[in-house]
Amino acid sequence: MPNQRFEDAPYETPPDETDVNLRAYFDAMDKEKLTQVDPAWSDEQLREWDGNFRSDGALMLVCCDRDVGIDEFREVLLEFLEFRKKARLDVTSLSDSDRE
Repeated sequence: MPNQRFEDAPYETPPDETDVNLRAYFDAMDKEKLTQVDPAWSDEQLREWDGNFRSDGALMLVCCDRDVGIDEFREVLLEFLEFRKKARLDVTSLSDSDRE
């Protein structure tokens, strides 16, 4: 099964360039770093963990139509973590059925 990319997963609404690039940002993020995320972190802790926010509070993201603030970043990060969790479960389910 090919590695599923969050960037290519269905969107609830038609995406703009920023939506796609933010998803790609998470796809490219180091998997070890992602294991450190705590959804209960404050906005400041989340910014510090990512380390890629500008002094004005927006994420440094190339080729974007608009700024990504911490609220959108957190929302899409949590969607990404759920997506990866589901993708791992799907792979496990396929592996289990292959053994039968």
